[in-house]
Amino acid sequence: MAAPLVVGFDLDMTLIDTVPGFAATLEALGAELGVALPIAELTERLGPPLDALLGPYVPADRLAEAGDRFRALYPELAVTSVPALPGAHEALAAVRRHGGRILLVTGKYAPNAQRHVDHLGLDVDHLEGWVWGVLKGEALREHGAQVYVGDHVHDVEGAHAAGVTSVSVLTGGCDEAELRAAGTDVVLPDLRAFPAWLDEHVLALTG
Repeated sequence: MAAPLVVGFDLDMTLIDTVPGFAATLEALGAELGVALPIAELTERLGPPLDALLGPYVPADRLAEAGDRFRALYPELAVTSVPALPGAHEALAAVRRHGGRILLVTGKYAPNAQRHVDHLGLDVDHLEGWVWGVLKGEALREHGAQVYVGDHVHDVEGAHAAGVTSVSVLTGGCDEAELRAAGTDVVLPDLRAFPAWLDEHVLALTG
């Protein structure tokens, strides 16, 4: 390849199973606000920004307060209970074997995303937080990524915005039909299939 390999990864439901921690934080938040949040529904398709998830259930004049409180509750309730998804560490190691850099681009509040990185020992070079959809493309372009791996149709949008290869895993709330309709280039069942795909991808690029 003309440039060093740089691979971007989404965080929630791509590298980590955020559901246990997200649900616990939502439960505590709902109790504090006196709002009945449909936790199972809200955790079924994680990925969109928190304001978008809470908007239908929290009054508009309390939405900013609710978001701030969620982020404050999160470190205690949502870090130690959240595991890496199968194949996550191996996927990162595969990038390293090819001499690549690893970029984490997530819609999550960056300090809380970093807590997951530190707790799970995720081997990343740079973390870019609070970016969603096409805005992820800016971070991917800035850091010279050639591939972006995610689980959501909006991750596909980010990859397209950056003009990079979109790799989608089926560990989040979007099924294969949705991801292909969004235009993803590759669909994998989970990150355990990523190292073999990356080997073939790099070989095709380098000849």
